[in-house]
Amino acid sequence: MFQGFSPATIDFMWGIRFNNDRAWFEPRKAEYKACFEQPMKELCRECYEEYSARHKDLELVSRVSRIYRDARRLFGRGPYKDHLWFTVSQSAEDWSTRATFWFELSPEDYSFGLGYWMAHASTMAKFRARLDRDPKTFEKIVRPLQKNGELELTGECFKRPRSAPTKFLEPWYNRKSGFSVGCTRSHDDLLFTPALKDEILKTWEELTPLYRYLSTLDGDPDPREDGAKEN
Repeated sequence: MFQGFSPATIDFMWGIRFNNDRAWFEPRKAEYKACFEQPMKELCRECYEEYSARHKDLELVSRVSRIYRDARRLFGRGPYKDHLWFTVSQSAEDWSTRATFWFELSPEDYSFGLGYWMAHASTMAKFRARLDRDPKTFEKIVRPLQKNGELELTGECFKRPRSAPTKFLEPWYNRKSGFSVGCTRSHDDLLFTPALKDEILKTWEELTPLYRYLSTLDGDPDPREDGAKEN
């Protein structure tokens, strides 16, 4: 059962930040599993089980990141991540291109919400085309999210803004390669208690109408001519 993270979790992440090599990590592997990996997996399991039980029709799966970086993509960095995350989303090999619920813990802060890691250009084109056809439906879904003052919309924007169907939709319409809606917090007392799970689930529930909307984009026709890539 998830009991919260601990100060040792934060200390370990900072240790990796400043000592990212096997010589430091291997003698502390048991510590990593006890204070970082195990509570992250427990939190993931409990969030997944409770959320998927409420939304059985979505047929969700969960994933927990590994601390080991891909050796082919180190680019001068150490072999270990100084942060971990988990996701809950519909099953797909290319899950990182689809809307996904997440939780992430880093040395500086933690965050949770809904978004894309790297949406396909076709997905974003379908999204904008749907907003053009029916802006009111999307506005009705996302306007209530403004009541949560912590939720923030982030994501790379086009250098040259495009004309959105309404001014309200401009921040959504002009995201180039996906977006995220979530909360980011400095380490606080909640992080070290079982109540963290409830806070994550509460936010995921708020974002569920948006998730359902985004998860249906695959069925829309690609509006781009000959599948041309967007700049």
